[in-house]
Amino acid sequence: MTKSGPGPVEGRTRPARSDLAVVSAWWRGLGGDGFVVLPPPDRGRYTQSDGHEDAAELVARRGLTAPVSFAYWHWQSHGRAFDRAGGLTGELLLHWGGDHAVVAAGLGEGPAGFRVVDGGPRGAFVLDRITRRDEAGLPDPADRDGVRQFLDALDAPLDRSAAGPRYRPLAPAESAWLHERLDGPLDPAAARCAVALERRDGLTSEEAERLLRAWRAAHPGRPEKWTGWRELLRALLRHGHEEAWETVAALGPAAADVVAGVPSARGLAVVRAWVFAGERDAAPAWLALHRSLHEPDAVRAAAALAAELAAGDAPESALRGLYTGLVGAVLRDWRQETGAGPLAGRSYADLAAVRFATDERLPRALRVLAAASARERVELVRERLLSSGPPPDGAGATALVPDPASARAALDRYEAAADGLLSGTGPDLTAYEGALCRVWHRYRTLTDADVRWLRERVADPATGLQGLGFCLELLHSHGLAGPAEVEALLPGRLKDLAKKYRTTYTEWRHPLVTLTCLALDLGHPAAARLVAWWEGARPAWKEELRPLTHLGAPDEAKAAELWEVVASGAHDVGQLMTWVLLRARLDGEHPLVVADRLLGAPGVRRHVLDRVLVGVADPAQPLWHYAVDGRSRGWWRRAVEVAEHPGLSPEARAVGLRTARGHHLVRYPDQLDPVPTEAERAAALEWIERHADD
Repeated sequence: MTKSGPGPVEGRTRPARSDLAVVSAWWRGLGGDGFVVLPPPDRGRYTQSDGHEDAAELVARRGLTAPVSFAYWHWQSHGRAFDRAGGLTGELLLHWGGDHAVVAAGLGEGPAGFRVVDGGPRGAFVLDRITRRDEAGLPDPADRDGVRQFLDALDAPLDRSAAGPRYRPLAPAESAWLHERLDGPLDPAAARCAVALERRDGLTSEEAERLLRAWRAAHPGRPEKWTGWRELLRALLRHGHEEAWETVAALGPAAADVVAGVPSARGLAVVRAWVFAGERDAAPAWLALHRSLHEPDAVRAAAALAAELAAGDAPESALRGLYTGLVGAVLRDWRQETGAGPLAGRSYADLAAVRFATDERLPRALRVLAAASARERVELVRERLLSSGPPPDGAGATALVPDPASARAALDRYEAAADGLLSGTGPDLTAYEGALCRVWHRYRTLTDADVRWLRERVADPATGLQGLGFCLELLHSHGLAGPAEVEALLPGRLKDLAKKYRTTYTEWRHPLVTLTCLALDLGHPAAARLVAWWEGARPAWKEELRPLTHLGAPDEAKAAELWEVVASGAHDVGQLMTWVLLRARLDGEHPLVVADRLLGAPGVRRHVLDRVLVGVADPAQPLWHYAVDGRSRGWWRRAVEVAEHPGLSPEARAVGLRTARGHHLVRYPDQLDPVPTEAERAAALEWIERHADD
């Protein structure tokens, strides 16, 4: 039943429907003949994967059995397309699944005043407003949507060459239209006009000066807030304005790439200073400037700069940034030489790392970084060399390896030298957590050299919270941490250790959790001080992590308190994992046996228990990630071990099998980094097939 209400007040105009209301009304009328549309999204449908899952649920709920095609949009696209009032401010991407022709016919031309453009069988459909252009193809400056669409078209590169994106030239009428916009009020659309011009070296010196004044007035002291700051800075540098260097100083290292694009001795000195100050991301620009001004050869240039870093006692991060710049430089050179597209080159970069590892023109420090980069990819390189077809990233086989014999020789040299180069080294502890998680499985067993490196990092005052968590967890879980680690961190680093550091997406705990457990296990005098800190009221963030410290010197009282937390339904940040490991220590059992007994227990959330069951497959190195990491080879191997474990119940082994079947190695191999070799992928599929009836 619908509720009736008062009619419209006489003399009052009913407000026009929003764009979102118009689009939604049209959308609700679509469907039929093997085609369905999903309702407009909420935050639960955030990605394309969510959309496909929603579509599968909708088809199942309606009991549809024939082949069904579908269309939807997700929340990210919704947020980019509509403002809070429901006005369309950009293109709405309509994603789909099933038969492309059926979807195209089902969507049709779009609602009145809008159009739907077909992106082709490999793209999305695009809904946007219909706008008008004059005889020269130019929009009315007062038509916001027309201006937006025109500028969007100018922003689309013809191609993404090795030297950077290349844009189509402007017609004289288009150039005049853009310059005319810069004569008026400098609104956001005018800023985009400036960007379109400078991408074609079109901003005049006078326009750049006027834009700079407006920029400074609008964002005093915050130049990075202006939409087109990169293009404006480039124009100022290109025209030789002294104000450009004031802007560079205000922006700092974020401006390094722009400075490198307009090479000068002054720019070289500025960027070099940033690198020596520890700004790793500025190092590729430093290399590019040095090549432009002094030494075109990328390898010789990198060797010269590495020598400068060594002589100046620069931080390790600077050398890592220089290596990143070297690989990027040779990759761009190769793409320019071969004409390879923007998606090509991963295979070439992998092969370059193999070659650099034994290139005597480079100092040992750079060769070590190359060897570390090649470590996880050397089998891919060998497989692609032996393959008759092109590598999967689109580079032609001949262009990639014009001399296969020399490439095979480089592989042989690498394999002969790798152990000597990599012994006593480790990953970049300042890298993002996902990169460190990908190499976690490598440390399931530790060599003496690994242990020395880990201990050195823990004792190094420069190691940050992330690095301490990584290294201390490995030493402690393998039973190799001792009083020296406690004394290296206390009392001098307690203030740092007490900072908030969320670890729910990693395989290691907050380092202060691990340190507390270690001190308790050792009966170290510092344990009482640490426990007292955890029991204090401040800071509030530690409260959810405090139960994890019960794994240190466990007893029945700690087990009971921890179980209360588990059963309470509180968000799990490792409590159930901690309880399983704690119970296993108290009872002298393998944690898998403890986790197996919990299957079906009341108060235990099944999805958390499934993750814990796989995570404790190796008690010497538990996987603390808050959910199964489908991109991790470590999780794949633990899942296989659980599925094949003869001492577990059939239900527990089924958890391992289900986890393995859903792993990216099986379902989305291209999302692994590095991608699997054909042999690795074939072995995984063969294992799945062998257990198809389990």
